[in-house]
Amino acid sequence: MIIDFVFGVLKSSYVLLKEMAPYLLFGFLSAGILREFISTEQIARHLGKNSFGSVVKAALFGVPLPLCSCGVIPPTMTLRNAGASRGAVLSFLIATPTTGVDSIFATYSLLGPVFAVYRVAASFFAGIFSGIAANLFDSGSDGAGPMPQPQAVVSRIKPGLLSRIYKIFHYAFVELLSDIGKWLLIGIVIGGLITWLIPPDFFQSTFTSRWQAMLLILLVSVPLYVCATGSIPIAAALMMKGLNPGAAFVLLLAGPATNAVTITVISRYLGKKSTLIYLSTLIISSMGFGFILDFIWNRFDLAFTFHHQHNHQILPGWLNTSSAIFLTVMLAFVLVKKYISGRQKPIEVSNMQVNDKSTDLLVPGMTCNNCVTHVKNALVKLAGVVSVNIDLSSKLVRVQHTGSIGKQELALAVENSGYQVANK
Repeated sequence: MIIDFVFGVLKSSYVLLKEMAPYLLFGFLSAGILREFISTEQIARHLGKNSFGSVVKAALFGVPLPLCSCGVIPPTMTLRNAGASRGAVLSFLIATPTTGVDSIFATYSLLGPVFAVYRVAASFFAGIFSGIAANLFDSGSDGAGPMPQPQAVVSRIKPGLLSRIYKIFHYAFVELLSDIGKWLLIGIVIGGLITWLIPPDFFQSTFTSRWQAMLLILLVSVPLYVCATGSIPIAAALMMKGLNPGAAFVLLLAGPATNAVTITVISRYLGKKSTLIYLSTLIISSMGFGFILDFIWNRFDLAFTFHHQHNHQILPGWLNTSSAIFLTVMLAFVLVKKYISGRQKPIEVSNMQVNDKSTDLLVPGMTCNNCVTHVKNALVKLAGVVSVNIDLSSKLVRVQHTGSIGKQELALAVENSGYQVANK
């Protein structure tokens, strides 16, 4: 009985993975290219005005970027420090984590072209809605904490072609996969569990109203941390069991858009009013676009079937299988690597926190490799910093530096990247 259960869940999970794998790999590669050639500083130059145009640009820039609700915080703070308006910041905060080139292709693979296009459009307009609301109702300061000022940077050498190619592939298939790999795997397994355990008519027989299902999904999604890609197999499995498309879309929009860390950062740096606007516009957008999707679905008599015919016409079976195998191997590699790194002896906090050679900073908000990268980049730019060693498991950052820079400057640089320092 247990063996049959485990085998059934694994089989269902593998089917989900096989359908997603080719699109995920292409999406990861596209994400690496975007990461290498489009910088947050370049984006910030277009977002300084408190105008409708800056809000639209922020949503346009945010839609393709492969950042989760945690990873989006540092570039958002960079935009804010560079002079981006509140409306542009909130637009970027909502449009970015709800999509991304990897999740767009993955949405197409499991939910079909209508859902993929609708998800991009809804994320874009939800970001604009939030940004406009911020510009209208929160044009001033409202108790926001002071934004750290930019630090002096050292000149950087422009990387060569081979270096850029390496960075693209390393980010795509090591860094990005390491960040979302656990959540992608969890999402696929949850999708397999739902497919195997829940009866096909469960949601239709349980909820008398589509709004009931949407409200329930919303209540679960807002506090839940789930990345844009990891939410897709869960949504697909729920729809296979009779969940209305609108409720599934609420999961895809509200789930990836926020978590406790995001809310804390917005409250600290943008104020309580911005936080309220952010949450309220996200909830309204999720429910509103869910309702519109249900209307479109019924109006045009659309049907959801898991095995989309277009997949099998365009992609040969061997490509799906080989992509699934490659993705599984890479997932295993990054997860084992992360596990081994986590079991290594963490950096010990010295009794003397500051001396003329070393400073220890405790940064509790770091949760992924993206966080580590942003904190490290913020520190290594400072004149006088020799090296930065970060232990993600203990949230400890050890900075080796000359005596020309102090702990306050180091802590300010970390806060400038969007994270709080607990022992400054």
